[in-house]
Amino acid sequence: MNQMKAIRLKEPGQWEAITKDFPAQELKGDDVLVKVHRMGVCGTDLHAYKGNQPFFEYPRILGHELAVEVLAIGPDVSTLQVGDRCAVEPYYNETVGQAVRRGKTNCGETLRVLGVHVDGGMQEQLVLPARYLHPSPVLSNDQLALIEPLAIGCHAVDRAQLTHEDIVLVIGAGPIGLATIQFAQLSGARVIAMDIDAGKLDKAQNITQIQDTLLVSDHIEEDLMSLLNGDLPTVVLDATGNPKSMLNTFKYCAAGGTIVFIGLFQGDVVFNDPYFHKKELTLKASRAALSSDFGRIVRLIEAGKIKPEAYITHRMTFDQVPTDFEKLYTYGGALVKAVIEY
Repeated sequence: MNQMKAIRLKEPGQWEAITKDFPAQELKGDDVLVKVHRMGVCGTDLHAYKGNQPFFEYPRILGHELAVEVLAIGPDVSTLQVGDRCAVEPYYNETVGQAVRRGKTNCGETLRVLGVHVDGGMQEQLVLPARYLHPSPVLSNDQLALIEPLAIGCHAVDRAQLTHEDIVLVIGAGPIGLATIQFAQLSGARVIAMDIDAGKLDKAQNITQIQDTLLVSDHIEEDLMSLLNGDLPTVVLDATGNPKSMLNTFKYCAAGGTIVFIGLFQGDVVFNDPYFHKKELTLKASRAALSSDFGRIVRLIEAGKIKPEAYITHRMTFDQVPTDFEKLYTYGGALVKAVIEY
């Protein structure tokens, strides 16, 4: 039998090129056979390679930011046709638990993520349920591969329940921060971006046309109040996954405001309870995204309201991953998003 190529992360820092049997061509139910064309490199992939990604086990085939092409469909599939190009929604629930019954499919008790809990897209072909594929006859493979990270920012902004009267501080100008900025801007709110890297802030301005940016300093509260005529942000969204940054959000947020943690770290969040109560803050986590977010983002990109291809700063081919992947850590702030071409 012919075999396909795959690249697996055997252990931290060690790739292995392997071969696997192609998926069976006889599909059941709503199964869809797809060919992978693009993979976006996520912070999850970068952390897994270094051995510091939570909820991760080795060995694992990485890859959940995917653009795919439909090769074959199961007998119950009516929403897709052979040749359709799709973005992949990489989260599924093994059981319909309490959260899923309440519509919170992004944080089900048995949620599994492609490329994290189960083998992902760093292989030539996959079989996926049709409901997790979001087609577009217009979008490019690059655009389709970036819909998933856009969805993370989209869901975080939805969690914040923004209005046009809000003042929003987005901390972290990486890909997730950029997506968060763009969806916050769509709400009509005033948006401020903050990062420790001036180069990332420059890129944020180029990509999102954001007007207000702040470089991390020892006097951020004063800088914010100076920028906002004595006020503070009513909503703070932290996309860093850095514990110090996340804890500082309590100081940056206005009384009665909302904090949303998008990034995560392996540790405890400890804050002063009287201070938290004094401000009557609302603290929320944001995990993954909802299925409806993907279709919404497809439509926004098709309408030209978001242009995710501007995120892409680096490329490599599938075959270059074992030799070139580690170079991504040397680019610093010059790296916004790398994509792997199949």
